[in-house]
Amino acid sequence: MATTTTHPLIVKTPGTCGGRPRIDGHRIRVQDVVGLYFIRGFSAEEIGKAFPSITLTQIHAALAYYHDNRDEIDKELQEDEHFVEEFIRKNPQSVRRWEEI
Repeated sequence: MATTTTHPLIVKTPGTCGGRPRIDGHRIRVQDVVGLYFIRGFSAEEIGKAFPSITLTQIHAALAYYHDNRDEIDKELQEDEHFVEEFIRKNPQSVRRWEEI
């Protein structure tokens, strides 16, 4: 069962997306929206095109959640980055480098 957060469109569900905050009714995590917006430079409209099943209201809710819980989401982004780095280190033969593509 999903647990609500202080943001009505954002929930956390143990066993879904690792219990990380996500848009209610979707498996799109707050950190997915944040990564596109802040790291890749997408506009809210471009994020909507990347995730056509969510609305601009939901996108803005995810960004608002981030602003209210920056430390939590930044930590999750960092954990994922470390996971990827470790995977690449242990499995270099399984990863194609960008320069090879």
